[in-house]
Amino acid sequence: MKPVAIFRHSRTEGPGYFATFLDAHRIPHRLVEIDAGEEVPADPRAFSGLAFMGGPMSVNDVLPWIPEVLGLVNKAVDADVPVLGHCLGGQLISKALGGRVTRNGVKEIGWGPVAIEDNASARKWFGATREFSGFHWHGETFTIPPKATRIAGSPYCANQAFALGKHLGMQCHVEMTRELIGAWCEDWEKELIAKAGPSVQTPEQMFERLDERVYSLNAIAACLYGRWIQGLKA
Repeated sequence: MKPVAIFRHSRTEGPGYFATFLDAHRIPHRLVEIDAGEEVPADPRAFSGLAFMGGPMSVNDVLPWIPEVLGLVNKAVDADVPVLGHCLGGQLISKALGGRVTRNGVKEIGWGPVAIEDNASARKWFGATREFSGFHWHGETFTIPPKATRIAGSPYCANQAFALGKHLGMQCHVEMTRELIGAWCEDWEKELIAKAGPSVQTPEQMFERLDERVYSLNAIAACLYGRWIQGLKA
């Protein structure tokens, strides 16, 4: 099988549980280190799927690799190569497919409820799950692109996930591990404490019942990833 390309846009925002899941299912993958200046691949057909992780930048920033990624997403969808987006990755997919990315009403950082929509597409991806505790870290939000379906939302961000056939874009982070959360809190500790409030948790709040929360989140991720890998190109 061709590898899944995993696009990393920031050194501390790696694939986390997503890589663990792929390894457990013996699916090869290759990390594309955008943060280290690696070139965006030209042809999505070299991969069985494309997965885009998070990052602190905006899809609206003037960065040389963003138009290339947007073009790659469009080529992948046209070639029936599945794409998967986490946070910034979901925003990139939305913009590539005709959606918009704008400032969210508030910053949403930390653990918070995600409600699953009552539609066929949501049931296809989430099964019988109606709500879960997701991990959030964003200040912007995407619109649902044309022909896609909203499948999840949260109190602070209506558009948490959308699906278009075998393609999935998420605003929340389902790939989180204890190590990723620790690294992000270390990087942004001062900002978190300064901006703590109803929609922004402190590191201390994030680490409450951490192992239990991560375990539950991994189960949600496994459901989503399990559905996504069914669409991988041979």
